[in-house]
Amino acid sequence: MQDFIETNRKHWDEVVPIHENSAFYRVDDFRRGEILLDPLERGEVGDVTGKSLLHLQCHFGLDTLSWARLGADATGVDFAPAAIETARRISAETGVPGRFIQSDLYSLPEVLNEQFDIVFTSYGVLIWLPDIVRWARVAASFVNPGGSFYIAEFHPFAHAFDTDPRVTKLNFRHSYFEHAEPDTFDDAGTYADLTARIVNTRSHEWAHPLGSIVTALAAEGLRIDFLHEFDYSIYQMFPFMTQGQDGYWRLPEHSSSLPLMFSLKASRPA
Repeated sequence: MQDFIETNRKHWDEVVPIHENSAFYRVDDFRRGEILLDPLERGEVGDVTGKSLLHLQCHFGLDTLSWARLGADATGVDFAPAAIETARRISAETGVPGRFIQSDLYSLPEVLNEQFDIVFTSYGVLIWLPDIVRWARVAASFVNPGGSFYIAEFHPFAHAFDTDPRVTKLNFRHSYFEHAEPDTFDDAGTYADLTARIVNTRSHEWAHPLGSIVTALAAEGLRIDFLHEFDYSIYQMFPFMTQGQDGYWRLPEHSSSLPLMFSLKASRPA
């Protein structure tokens, strides 16, 4: 299992500078003072002014720093050293305060002994984790009494379809349900820049159905406040999707038929 994780770490370390310089991540917009969070999570998380916030799997910190710009006392965590180094640099360059910790998610309780008003994670995070029960245990352990956990994520059902840039229609490729071995990919580019050419092309992803995610969080004593499912995506998951005036991407032939994202908020009783 550790070999899979280390392969993924090398992959993410290499793509960090590509992502930082891509149009996809809008780093220049952030430097100009913009908030890069989507209206979905901003609205559902609510006012963060004066609240402590832990961002799990933060990549290179733009969302973490966006929460800080909105008034949160924000801490970001990621397993890729290059991501944390970049996040700290952008924080220093922009003067937006943020604390960043380099740690594997499962090892985080060994290096961080705090609880937070909000534990946040979003978009493309769960597929990199082999054990969803341990993930929920770690995430829940950092939620203050009276605090909340929030995730906005691509729907696990959508991950069952082939996302190769050459596909022209929906094709089942992967199991929706959990299985012993991860799905392995060997792609020269990255979602933020399909033309990029990287050396560490291999990566491994794990399937986690929605029922497993919700059950794992509830088992840790969190009360599920809501679970929302959406028929749109914040980015072009499939090459044949079309973008609406609202900026979201939808399936032209199956609009309003398939779940592409979900959001969940859970609270720890005071």
